Amino acid sequence: MKIKVLGPGCANCVNLEKATREAVAALGIDAEIEKVTDYAEIAAYGIMRTPGLVVDEEVVLSGRVPTAASVRELLEPLVAGGAR
Repeated sequence: MKIKVLGPGCANCVNLEKATREAVAALGIDAEIEKVTDYAEIAAYGIMRTPGLVVDEEVVLSGRVPTAASVRELLEPLVAGGAR
């Protein structure tokens, strides 16, 4: 599983990355987490408000900072679908 945290490096982006790492650890999945700070690359995903979260090239969240539990809820169906 490849996860991208999209954002320029603001506090919200840092918090989303932290929540994502906590969720991945709680699920015990093997995931590569990448920070994307390039505005052109962020815009290519259609994200108008950061932070954004992309899982296996699909935007699953943008414009808000969820809790680690909320990120886990977003990732669980993807893991169950065989993304492990």
